[in-house]
Amino acid sequence: MSSLAVGLLQAGLLVLALAVVHKPLGDHMARAYTDERHWKVERGLYRVLRVDGDSGQRWPTYAAAVLAFSFVSIALLYLLQRMQTLLPLDFGRPPVEPAMAFNTAVSFATNTNWQSYVPEQVLGHAVQLAGLAVQNFLSAAVGMAVAVALVRGFTRSGDDRIGNFWVDLTRGVVRILLPLAAVSAVLLVALGAVMTFAPALQVVGLDGQPHAIATAPVASQEAIKVLGTNGGGVLNANSAHPFSNPTGLSNLLEIFLLLLIPVSLTRTFGTMVGDRRQGLALLSVMAGLFTAVLAVVWWAEAHPGGPAAIAAGGAMEGKEARFGTYLSGLFATATTGTSTGAVNAMHDSFSGLGGGVVLLNVLLGEVAPGGAGSGLYGLLVLAVLAVFLAGLMVGRTPEYLGKKLGRREISAAALSILVMPTLVLLGAGVAIALPATPAAMANPGAHGLTEVLYAYGSAANNNGSAFAGLTVTGDFFQVTLALAMLFGRLLPILAVLLLAGSLARQQRVPAGSGTLPTTGPLFAGLLAGTVVLVAALTFLPALALGPIAEALA
Repeated sequence: MSSLAVGLLQAGLLVLALAVVHKPLGDHMARAYTDERHWKVERGLYRVLRVDGDSGQRWPTYAAAVLAFSFVSIALLYLLQRMQTLLPLDFGRPPVEPAMAFNTAVSFATNTNWQSYVPEQVLGHAVQLAGLAVQNFLSAAVGMAVAVALVRGFTRSGDDRIGNFWVDLTRGVVRILLPLAAVSAVLLVALGAVMTFAPALQVVGLDGQPHAIATAPVASQEAIKVLGTNGGGVLNANSAHPFSNPTGLSNLLEIFLLLLIPVSLTRTFGTMVGDRRQGLALLSVMAGLFTAVLAVVWWAEAHPGGPAAIAAGGAMEGKEARFGTYLSGLFATATTGTSTGAVNAMHDSFSGLGGGVVLLNVLLGEVAPGGAGSGLYGLLVLAVLAVFLAGLMVGRTPEYLGKKLGRREISAAALSILVMPTLVLLGAGVAIALPATPAAMANPGAHGLTEVLYAYGSAANNNGSAFAGLTVTGDFFQVTLALAMLFGRLLPILAVLLLAGSLARQQRVPAGSGTLPTTGPLFAGLLAGTVVLVAALTFLPALALGPIAEALA
């Protein structure tokens, strides 16, 4: 079977599997966030936290809880890394140096999982399990909670309460992420992923010399890494490592887990607002953008330039031979489209066009389909903007899901949208201007610019994947990338919660003859066009100097 046929088969199986689980999982998540009853374990957690699970919160209180939780998470994770020598299973590894510890703490608490270190050389199992793995669950649950809070803004009428952050956080972990991650970890072990607390496997190589191959409790970490759209691996080769991703079947499972929650949340949205066609409209936009990016990446990687790549039948340098061009392209499209950051190939090794499209997938705003929760609320913000633009065209006050979109709502949406490009362009511009940056780039010219642009795009979009070729272990990159991750996560969340609170206070208005239908292909096309237009207008000049120039050359 040709590699193209294998790629098409996996893509078809992926679509089928997502279609099967879309309804039951989406409805389960809707029930989890709307259930008026608390499980016994949840009530126990509320008593420990001194939280009233039956009380609602206004958006400022909800936002304050998100900020407080995030900053406490960063502080605790930083301390765990700095105190590594006092913990069990440290294997004699020293404390993580301050700038790297700060970068890593921010990275995992913001669902970015950017890694500027070699995990099997820097961190022991205790920090991985008690620190990073815990944040893989919690940071994903925070994104899902914010998305649900925004959905409540559309469903509430004349009520300024958008839910309870602590309840939403707890239910996201207990009712959704933990059960799914447990099942996924068992499946990965069955498919050959490693699960051991030993630091290394001692082997004798072909040269007759003893070698130590790093091992870890990989399967459990890999499951939540991809399920929660996190991305940080316990082994440096990430999902290209045979201990993490042994076969084509495990590769398909991991891509499925990447897309599972973001895709199913569209059903949750439709169920909660009482019109499942609304969720299908969002899903169609996600699917259309994903398919377009995948098609271009596959074409670019299957038609490379240069005699060596042509003789190999594709651009295979930097790609795992077990997966080849098409499965690497499928994984790259999924991971950059879901703010995950897990990789099974080096994006730096993609062709100029292929790497540029993967970068553009990140710069679209992580909405195709986006991260766990962040994809849904990001696309809803863009939907608000699309409806507003449509209202300007016909000269009437725009409405979306029975809520009028005035100055306050559009200001919140605009703030949420503008934060990311500001961080990306400002960070990349300052970095390029520094005299020391060329020494940190493995490649000069257009490709080097793409490496820097990708780094800040990945950080500000909370993706976490690295283009490679750029050394970011210096204090400047550690701190500025951490700030891009922090502000790229929290400022849009604050804007989204402001939007949720403003919508919740409004009374619902009935649809009139001038109301734009938001369930058909017209709206889906308008929304998709808005997504592409925002990214194109914002990033086209920078892309023209980087990946576009490289592709044309």
